[in-house]
Amino acid sequence: MKHISSIHNPSIKRITSLQEKSRERRKAGLFVVEGLREIQLALDNKYAFAEIYWCPEILDNTTIIDNFPEELLITEVTREVYNKIAYRSSTEGILAIAKTKNHGLEDLTLPKNPLILVAEAPEKPGNIGALLRTADAAGVDAFILANARTDLYNPNIIRSSVGGIFTQAIAMAGTEDVIAFLSANKIKAFSAILQDALPYQNQDFTGATAIVVGTEADGLTEPWRTATHQNIIIPMQGEIDSMNVSVAAGILIFEARRQRGFKK
Repeated sequence: MKHISSIHNPSIKRITSLQEKSRERRKAGLFVVEGLREIQLALDNKYAFAEIYWCPEILDNTTIIDNFPEELLITEVTREVYNKIAYRSSTEGILAIAKTKNHGLEDLTLPKNPLILVAEAPEKPGNIGALLRTADAAGVDAFILANARTDLYNPNIIRSSVGGIFTQAIAMAGTEDVIAFLSANKIKAFSAILQDALPYQNQDFTGATAIVVGTEADGLTEPWRTATHQNIIIPMQGEIDSMNVSVAAGILIFEARRQRGFKK
């Protein structure tokens, strides 16, 4: 086990860069995972770890440490060093450097009658994290980001997803490629678009289904208007004509889940 007590150590500077710069994450194929729950979820879902940084002054329970493979490098750090590299102040004194996964459409393995959540061009990491939490809660078979504007392994996405990023089958591609993928797999797209829309609660989501949502500011782009099986709308009763995208997705995806039956 290594020991680091200086915040100026090159390894510490490298972690800081991984936390702050998407370019560094893409270049290295690495990202940072903080906290016991998130690390355990990543392990359970076959993410490979490159290194572990552990602060025994904060975390004196070594159970999870003992579960790591013997060949994995574990570095013990001081509280000062941990506070330097931790993105969140509330993590429990353990941080992992994990390897990114491939997220191409070709990497998705879908069941016979899939339920998919598609989000086009979400930009705010908090919204993406909330969408991932919704996808996890509803037990969708895949979460697809179309025309993603934000690095999937942004620490704010990991934090706001509460580890949901690790539990989902995730793919990323351009809108046209996503539409072609859904068509090739005979998956009906129900797009949250105001024009020519019908109330969501009157639709049949029991077949192979993709619920498609766009940004709060711009909605979905034009290709979805022609590629959709049906535009759907959530009838709203108030004076405000917009809804947070993760809330809207939750309403739609849980109606689909209700129709299909909840998993036991």
